[in-house]
Amino acid sequence: MKNEQQLLRLLQENSRRTVSDLANELGLSRATVQQTMERLERSGVIQGYTIKINPHYQQQQVSAYIMISVIPRKTADIVRQIHKVPQLDMLCTISGQYDLIAKVTEATTEALDNSIDRIATLDGVEKTLSHIVLSRKVDR
Repeated sequence: MKNEQQLLRLLQENSRRTVSDLANELGLSRATVQQTMERLERSGVIQGYTIKINPHYQQQQVSAYIMISVIPRKTADIVRQIHKVPQLDMLCTISGQYDLIAKVTEATTEALDNSIDRIATLDGVEKTLSHIVLSRKVDR
């Protein structure tokens, strides 16, 4: 289990590392690392591999965290509709005054404003509160 956590951490840092490199870093055999990765993939712990985009490029984009209050019986429908928004980076249920939080990224503030409005006007959304990201201090 400890090896799994270490392996996952290394893959999150750089998912393009070779199995040999990962095995060397973890002090395990290449076969053990390969089997562990395959097991984590089969069990759904690892759902895919991705890239990390240069922060300079990301800073040219504009993002917002949108807190969303919904009519409870419409939550599932709203989640399905928001999931279809191509600019959506993240959607979570949260506790407190709001029910959901979404992160949306666009190329311009005008496009971001349109995406926020699209979410705010969904049937069943009671209110939203948006926070624009000014800069990223840590992005893992």
